Amino acid sequence: MLRSPLFRCLLLAGLLLLAPAAQAARTILVFGDSLSAGYGIRQDASWPALLAKRLQEKKLDYSVVNASISGETSSGGRTRIAAALARYSPQVVIVALGANDGLRGLPLGQLRDNLTAIVASAQKEAARVLLVGQRLPPNYGAYALEFERVFGAVAKARKTALVDFLLDGLATDRELFQADNLHPTAAAQPLLLDNVWRGLAPLLE
Repeated sequence: MLRSPLFRCLLLAGLLLLAPAAQAARTILVFGDSLSAGYGIRQDASWPALLAKRLQEKKLDYSVVNASISGETSSGGRTRIAAALARYSPQVVIVALGANDGLRGLPLGQLRDNLTAIVASAQKEAARVLLVGQRLPPNYGAYALEFERVFGAVAKARKTALVDFLLDGLATDRELFQADNLHPTAAAQPLLLDNVWRGLAPLLE
């Protein structure tokens, strides 16, 4: 999940707005890393883009802003959440960070504190929050188990909605991943959306 300068430039230029905010009364902010940024696939095939289409099909008055950056850690997300909230004033925030923290073996206390701060910042602005959990391969040992528990602990402490695992149902299917074995293919994106939707749909009512 290497950071892509192109993705960052597009984000800063505001070009990752998947549906113009002026066309909808409410905004959903997707705040994640390369798993949500559409790394290695067309942007219109990424799960946030598919989310925008689903909302239109269901005639739900929301636009989607994808503020995800490839290579982002929870620390990076914490430093930029205030600016994103100020710019887009979202009613719903989907926090999908943490995978890069785990892959790099960063301190789990730091991950917990950063996710807590991100969620708290969104809640302070009266946004409903969906926290999307991540998991690590078994070869990470005890660290992987503790890593997985962080997301549930943050969701419980902040009383926010939780999706246990973004890659649920596809993590072991090699055909649904690109050559790097980390990033889902375009064919996997509808499955990612379905996983997110289960937690998101109740927040839209």
